[in-house]
Amino acid sequence: MEVTFVNPGIDYMIEKIMAFQTEDESAFWSEPLYHFYPQLDKDYAASLSFPERKEYIERTMRAVYIDLEDTINEKAASYSRHWAVCKEQITAALSDAFSVDCASLFNDIRCNVSLNPIEPRFLKERYYDTFYLNSERGAIGGGIHEIVHFVWFYVWNRLFEDNYDEYERPSMKWILSEMVVESVMKDERLSSINPYFPREHGGCIYPYFFDMVVDGELILDTLDSMYRSQSIEDFMRNSYTYCLEHEAEIRKHIYKSEQ
Repeated sequence: MEVTFVNPGIDYMIEKIMAFQTEDESAFWSEPLYHFYPQLDKDYAASLSFPERKEYIERTMRAVYIDLEDTINEKAASYSRHWAVCKEQITAALSDAFSVDCASLFNDIRCNVSLNPIEPRFLKERYYDTFYLNSERGAIGGGIHEIVHFVWFYVWNRLFEDNYDEYERPSMKWILSEMVVESVMKDERLSSINPYFPREHGGCIYPYFFDMVVDGELILDTLDSMYRSQSIEDFMRNSYTYCLEHEAEIRKHIYKSEQ
């Protein structure tokens, strides 16, 4: 398993930033940009049409990038050094969790160090983004979350033989994959190097899952019990069936939390 950390350039960063600034995007996804960059006026941006908003954000963020380009390059190098220290134990933990040899399968992952505070991942292409303000430990902790997705859906795809396009937000397959990260992360080899674990330190999954109650129980407790007692293939089948049976409750909770 190998991750290469790179500065993808400002054009890429703006493209990914704007993916979360569309007219129909919820505040949960769109507002972090304005929190981290007070140079941007949120109310003014909201008053603009999307093409005008894009031009405004792009102009501002290009100026920000000029000031931070060297910092981003330095962060990419420091993240790479810290990854080298942690790589073997991450690879071993995920190989055990998913019953696959991750060392021989995932040697082409790329991490883009970005100005974007939202950190998307791209399964088929095997790359993900990390926010440049992360510490070395934070970048690796967040990276483990994304790498779990790569391995999860590799095994999932072999099991279900479905399409990678079905694994993206807001599908139930995406929702399930986001919830199960916490159970995988409980492995001491992973949790010990993730500064966002446990929940009291911020959590390694979206916080709206923490208080999600389904069928009278916290859903994370239900899923964790299943994960601990089943093979990974049985867990994938049974947890997905469970989520589909309770899809309305799950989606209602997420919708209310993201508004």
